[in-house]
Amino acid sequence: QVQLVESGGGLVQAGGSLRLSCTASGRTFSTYAMGWFRQAPGKEREFVAGINWNGGISYYVNSIKGRFTISRDNAKNMVNLQMNSLKPEDTAVYYCAAVRASNSRQVVTSRNYEYWGQGTQVTVSS
Repeated sequence: QVQLVESGGGLVQAGGSLRLSCTASGRTFSTYAMGWFRQAPGKEREFVAGINWNGGISYYVNSIKGRFTISRDNAKNMVNLQMNSLKPEDTAVYYCAAVRASNSRQVVTSRNYEYWGQGTQVTVSS
């Protein structure tokens, strides 16, 4: 069992930065790949970024490449999402999630994920 708690959301102006953190409970955190997803009002939940179990491989949706960076610290049971150059279209509820994955297709697909956090709101004003 893994419990996930996100933090770090808020209101920021376009061009600004936020750092989201997700803290996991349980001793099996390092066996999971982790992902960040987001859901804007009226839209489906979409994959944003993912990272494999040891942090050696990361994945990003094209719309945030070069602006967001995912990282993890297995000693602290934590995964982070550094978001720079934020745009109004980044406004959404952001969720972290855990998946037992062995390839990129599994990481980017939300239905594969076993555990989800409650979400944190990110609002980017223009």
